[in-house]
Amino acid sequence: MIDLDISEQIAALRATFGDIRAVVDVDRLRTDIAELSDRAGEPDLWDDTVRAQEVTSALSHRQSELARIESIESRLDDLEVLVELAHGEDDQESADEALVELAGLQKVLGELEVHTLLNGEFDERPAVVTIRSGAGGVDAADFAEMLLRMYMRWAEQHNYAVKVLDVGYAEEAGIKSATFEVDAPYAFGTLSVEAGTHRLVRMSPFNSAGKRQTSFAAVEVVPLIEQTESVEIPDNDIRVDVFRSSGPGGQSVNTTDSAVRITHLPTGTVVSCQNEKSQIQNRAAAMRVLQSRLLLIQREQEAATKKEFAGVITASWGDQMRSYVLAPYQMVKDLRTNYEVNNPSQVFDGDLDGFIAAGIRWRKQAPQD
Repeated sequence: MIDLDISEQIAALRATFGDIRAVVDVDRLRTDIAELSDRAGEPDLWDDTVRAQEVTSALSHRQSELARIESIESRLDDLEVLVELAHGEDDQESADEALVELAGLQKVLGELEVHTLLNGEFDERPAVVTIRSGAGGVDAADFAEMLLRMYMRWAEQHNYAVKVLDVGYAEEAGIKSATFEVDAPYAFGTLSVEAGTHRLVRMSPFNSAGKRQTSFAAVEVVPLIEQTESVEIPDNDIRVDVFRSSGPGGQSVNTTDSAVRITHLPTGTVVSCQNEKSQIQNRAAAMRVLQSRLLLIQREQEAATKKEFAGVITASWGDQMRSYVLAPYQMVKDLRTNYEVNNPSQVFDGDLDGFIAAGIRWRKQAPQD
């Protein structure tokens, strides 16, 4: 007789799935899909391209969410059938398949459970991420570029649309800063736990003596606001500078002054965009990011806290939230959650889901000021 007693584990999965189903509110999800489907079918929908894209994107997201819930429910049913088959016919192949499916469902439900924790005011929005090099000279600039690639790879693995808005290249290597937009449902809620100071320890490739070097980079994450929530910005509150887009080494990648830098004079907030084809497009993109940042400042002031979202990030000693150690040993460790892995290369190649999940759970359990 096959020894396959996983009934308690299946019961635990059923309980977790029941909690998730309640949070997701499947009935409301079906209602939203019906309403969005009606709007998507309106003949004049595409007269307003931006609005049409919002409707179709929202519809696609909700359909995907419902399909995932229904798929898990079906897989749980099938798992119970497999277990019965393994016991009833003493079928080792079915038993092995059941164990594999059990592990797969535990992983999927764990990820979905984390997703249900994203219920903040802006969590479901797209995200605007800014990376800045900090203390550490050339190594810090190189580290900032490594982080940019890491997040690009993470987004690529999840099939998230990414638009790089601005990159400021350092003189010798790496970047001074970069700003990019991740256009995916819950991108802000997911990536907001990445905000903070990141620290890299390695044998510096820029040090002829081969000494170990510590460098820092700051990551800021803000939600991209909707067009209807635009913050009113008087023209006399901003200064707009135009310049030529440039790439590594200062080589011009555009023969016209199409890049735009907007400075919000009352707050000192600066936003640049140079990756669109025209000055008008760059200005529009920069204004939207500026409005997103000013909305956060406004909400933070209303809540009387400066650390609710991006917080104050100094990119130096004493403020780090994650360490990437390449020498004398190999380890990446989140200092808030204590989650760690011993394969930095894998992390720099975009394997961040474990850190993000741990961060979301930590944030939910952390005492609120």
